[in-house]
Amino acid sequence: MEHYENFKEELQIRTAHAEEIIRRYLPEEAGFARTMAEAMNYSMCAGGKRLRPILLLETFRMFGEDERVAEPFMAGIEMIHTHSLIHDDLPAIDNDDYRRGRLTTHKVYGEAMGVLSGVSLLNYAYETAVQAFELEPENTRIGKALAILSRKTGVYGMLGGQCVDVEAAGKNITREKLDFIYRLKTSALIEASMMTGAALAGASKEQIQQIEAAARDIGLAFQIRDDILDVTSTVDELGKPVFSDEKNEKTTYVTIEGIEKAKKDVEEISKRAICALKSMEKENEFLEELVISLVDRKK
Repeated sequence: MEHYENFKEELQIRTAHAEEIIRRYLPEEAGFARTMAEAMNYSMCAGGKRLRPILLLETFRMFGEDERVAEPFMAGIEMIHTHSLIHDDLPAIDNDDYRRGRLTTHKVYGEAMGVLSGVSLLNYAYETAVQAFELEPENTRIGKALAILSRKTGVYGMLGGQCVDVEAAGKNITREKLDFIYRLKTSALIEASMMTGAALAGASKEQIQQIEAAARDIGLAFQIRDDILDVTSTVDELGKPVFSDEKNEKTTYVTIEGIEKAKKDVEEISKRAICALKSMEKENEFLEELVISLVDRKK
């Protein structure tokens, strides 16, 4: 498979672009609730791949041209993702002390502020996304994108997956239930990113469905790769504790299928996602290369 020319440099440019947009929409650290805003921004400015905003924008570029309307959604999707990380790290769930190479939010600001800042980010994400109406008040695609975003991140999406994941801790679960957890907890937010980008750009219902299928596979491959890294990487490489799933008695793709099959399946699922993207009317070679890079990532 041919590789996108200068992919690493282009990824750095796109990551920096996403970072600039995200920081533009962060809450002001002022007033009596300043500590909560500080905790929100501490988590939002902890670095990271900014994968979801990039996926959103690159999918938008497959169908549309004026990207400004996508920017509030790019910031919003990263806020939703960061909210999920803050809550994952809490003592009641994974009880992790480090994330992206530094102390987690609740270790710096306390457990109560960890809970509050996570909830605030989730709400602030939608406050941010609706600002797209200020850019294009008559654009009906914004409402469609908001509907996708809210459903994919709620009880029938990401949050529903987290619920089943928490209840499954310490139990032997079936592959069917694990697939359900991965489809909702991880894939749903990837789906939200790409489907939102497509909807904002004016993609048809059929095209959005095609994007949804590809995004589901991207999310599944991403999560399986995460499972592999949890048992093969180091704290220095990963920026967070390894063997975290084992510590929390969680069933993973690796514990059910074994590491070699997990590696093989990541490659096959990623290829399937890329084939789906290539079948679209307008290709995005950078987006395809981004999916390939997820297979080989070290963190």
